[in-house]
Amino acid sequence: MSELTAWERQLLIREKDRPTVNDYIPLIFSEFYELHGDRLYGDDNAIMGGIASINNIPVTVIAEVKGRDLNENKRTNFAMPHPEGYRKALRLAKQAEKFHRPVICFIDTPGAFCGVEAEERGQGEAIAKNLMEFMRLRTPVISVVLGEGGSGGALALGVCDELAMLENALYSVISPRGCASILWKDAGKEHEACEMLKITAEDMVRLGVAEEIIEEPNGKAQHDVYKMAENIKSFLVKTLRRNSKKDIDILLEQRYTKFRKIGEFTE
Repeated sequence: MSELTAWERQLLIREKDRPTVNDYIPLIFSEFYELHGDRLYGDDNAIMGGIASINNIPVTVIAEVKGRDLNENKRTNFAMPHPEGYRKALRLAKQAEKFHRPVICFIDTPGAFCGVEAEERGQGEAIAKNLMEFMRLRTPVISVVLGEGGSGGALALGVCDELAMLENALYSVISPRGCASILWKDAGKEHEACEMLKITAEDMVRLGVAEEIIEEPNGKAQHDVYKMAENIKSFLVKTLRRNSKKDIDILLEQRYTKFRKIGEFTE
């Protein structure tokens, strides 16, 4: 596993050549039909969703989209979803539940968009509703953190039966920069906050937040995107087969227990 510090990993996952979900979807899934819109306001390019097939298993894919260049980043709002993005995600998740398709979520965001227009359209409510509804969604849910898993923007797609993280990915209830701004009133202390928060893949497995770490080829996903996609696919297929065999009521109880246990410590 990676020996990089949390800060070094943050710099690495923000490198412009790091693969995004647009690179992985064609390599992991044999078919993918994108669906659009939340049926309330509009479509949000920061979250992609649709129906796919993996090893002949029909699934619903929901993914936060980072751009691979400036134009893509502008189109996807730098992977910071608006409330309509989360409502689209929930619409597709409920559709998956109706047709008994497992849900696969890919997380890669610095956080939900915090602009005035997002707040006016109910950003907090949209995220909270996702947390509630995904907790009781009657179909298997698997999430993978590809790079940044920042704040509520990531947590809204992180309520699942099993969570995996790429070797250098980070997952946090608040961004290091936001943490530094609150604790020390100094965003420049982002480096110190990054190390204090315990947000690496190893930390998440140790704390019971994540179940598995997916190895990056030669310590860096961009070294071999095909091998990286193969590693992600292997985890997904294995987990889908295991969870699809479970009685849905048992799966829901285990999902609830998983999140109730997070944060419990004995000394």
